[in-house]
Amino acid sequence: MPATFGFLSTYPPTQCGLATFNAALATQLIATGGAGVVRLLASDNVSGGIDLDRSAPRVVHTWHTDNPGGWVAAANALNRFDVAIVQHEYGIYPGDAGAEVLPLLRALKVPSIVVLHTVLSHPDPLQRQVLERIAATADAVVTMTDTARKRLLAGYAVDPRKISVIPHGAGSHESAPREDHDRPHLLTWGLLGPGKGIEWALRALALLRDSSPMPIYAVAGRTHPKVLEQFGDAYRNSLKALAGSLGVTDDVVWRDEYLDQAELSRLIRSADVVVLPYDSTEQVTSGVLIEAVGAGVPVVATEFPHAVELLADGPGLLVPHQDPEAMAAAIRHLLAEPGLAGRLTGIAGGPTLRWPAVAARYQSLAGRLLSARAVAAPVAASISA
Repeated sequence: MPATFGFLSTYPPTQCGLATFNAALATQLIATGGAGVVRLLASDNVSGGIDLDRSAPRVVHTWHTDNPGGWVAAANALNRFDVAIVQHEYGIYPGDAGAEVLPLLRALKVPSIVVLHTVLSHPDPLQRQVLERIAATADAVVTMTDTARKRLLAGYAVDPRKISVIPHGAGSHESAPREDHDRPHLLTWGLLGPGKGIEWALRALALLRDSSPMPIYAVAGRTHPKVLEQFGDAYRNSLKALAGSLGVTDDVVWRDEYLDQAELSRLIRSADVVVLPYDSTEQVTSGVLIEAVGAGVPVVATEFPHAVELLADGPGLLVPHQDPEAMAAAIRHLLAEPGLAGRLTGIAGGPTLRWPAVAARYQSLAGRLLSARAVAAPVAASISA
């Protein structure tokens, strides 16, 4: 009988990459067994605008993270499944450095898989301690890149036998039509906020004014809910002002909306180049990068860790951080050289990056954990007897 999976994560209609990731993975796994979601929800959460697929698992319990001790009921809900898959980011759990996930993990009676969405290269002492205890308590730990695995082994006291590398999944965009257009289309999408590096892409766009035809640059996505709550749309407005001062206002399309899957697929398929101008030097996982590579669209990205790992052998070009001249040159190169884009995208992960293949690897990992438990149980019983 197929295993059932309980998920602990933020979840739509919450707007964040982790919620989207969890929904996609859970939807794949419910197709082969049962699944349910324990949703993390803070009172300051801003949600709305994401429609769940009808086949997505239902929420079986909500952990209101502003209420102390909520982990008890959350653990009880997860224990109703065969395997618990726990998404980890420091900012989504209560306690210092998200430490309240620890008693939950200790209370689980079923095998647990913790998916690490962030592995810091320079954590503070408490962040390191919490992550080490998570790894010690969980039955398995998943990183989504080899870079994250190496960083975990080099900087933390973690049992390497517990670590599996399973890539972030990508949707299939093949059913979306590729729209013809007179001007090259550049695209950045995702929740908007400082650190996204859009200002550098705008400066790169201004350096392409001598191109014929001049590219058009789409920036798609809502302002990050937490940024919107604290600062309003100051970042987006500053970008629009910068575009005006650079003389590229008419060459930028701002799409302040959370795109459903069909519209996102159409947008990705219509792009000639995806631009990832991120400022971060820590980012070991990027769902946007995976989606672009999986869709076969060439990428120009700054040298954040996931991009360095995935693009080193194609399917895109790397540029230094905050270097609009290098970014403009890379975009120009992709647009100008016939056949280059095809050669770069030809070795993309393809089917191995699709969600069904990624989910199958989680199923295999869960199967190994359940088998190990089944073997260990009679031994433990005989010792206690």
